[in-house]
Amino acid sequence: MAYRNGTYIAFHAKGTNIPTESDIKYYNLIKAWSAKKDDDFTFTNSHEKTSALRTTSSKETLKNRLSERLRNHSKNMILILTEDTKNDTDWVPFEIEYAVETCEIPIIVAYPDYEYIQNPSLLSNLWHPMLKKLIENNKASCIHIPFKKAPILDAIGQFNFNKLPSGGGLGVYGKEAYTSFGINIP
Repeated sequence: MAYRNGTYIAFHAKGTNIPTESDIKYYNLIKAWSAKKDDDFTFTNSHEKTSALRTTSSKETLKNRLSERLRNHSKNMILILTEDTKNDTDWVPFEIEYAVETCEIPIIVAYPDYEYIQNPSLLSNLWHPMLKKLIENNKASCIHIPFKKAPILDAIGQFNFNKLPSGGGLGVYGKEAYTSFGINIP
């Protein structure tokens, strides 16, 4: 029986594991936040619930393992969205589509270069084509947030396959939530 309490994190790796050359640096930052014991940022990482993958693993093995992590272990998915994400032709489109179409989990779209998100449609030029398609077809449930510790912690604790963000694919936090996160919106 699957125990879906994890958060799956998707990002554009650009074919490298060198942090300064890809968005893996944001994934590593989330893991570092969770590893620190001096605050309350914790999450269950779906990537750590199955055996590790090797860079030499076949594409079919990778696909099967990623599917298992999403299907059996994930209650939600964080999609780290940068200028480069829309260019991914490998795993990001598969992860987005599988999370939405098969697993029916919400996507927490986290933007590293923004302080707050009020109108995600204005950022659609950053969206991966698969995300855009699923949002436009009203299939995706998303909350669009800045890549900051407090909103990420709130979203992973709040949204799952049983409690989707309001707003369909264009969900956002209100000003009150941002105030509670210590983020001021002009």
